[in-house]
Amino acid sequence: MALLDELKVNTLIRGLLPGNHPVLIVSITIHAGIGAELVYKDSSGQLGSELLYTDRIAELQIVPQELPWRFDADGALFRLVSEAYRIRLAYLFDPLLAVHTSQVEPLPHQITAVYETMLSKQPLRYLLADDPGAGKTIMTACSSRN
Repeated sequence: MALLDELKVNTLIRGLLPGNHPVLIVSITIHAGIGAELVYKDSSGQLGSELLYTDRIAELQIVPQELPWRFDADGALFRLVSEAYRIRLAYLFDPLLAVHTSQVEPLPHQITAVYETMLSKQPLRYLLADDPGAGKTIMTACSSRN
């Protein structure tokens, strides 16, 4: 049951149209003690107007509007998705991400060869070979330009 003072602009109400379809109040003009004149928009976007007396206003129902967001999601799933997204963007914050997440312990000269020499010169092609145990890294570069 709706009261006259509860009807405001942008309020959804039921009971105005046949079939109990909700309508959105676009404007309302209250006539003291008699009723109100409503301009409304139906679900298809068509505007309509109706003069309602106080006994008819009492039959209307205000439809509670849902918020565009909710906080009832699974917390564990949210943490999983946010961690996956953090890992996906981790390279933006840690340029040595591959070194820090690998189980292989690179030597300092290998990190220098890859991250300081090779990656900064993108138009070039490199061959990086490592002699395990000997501590030797071999780099060769060739131009990819014609």
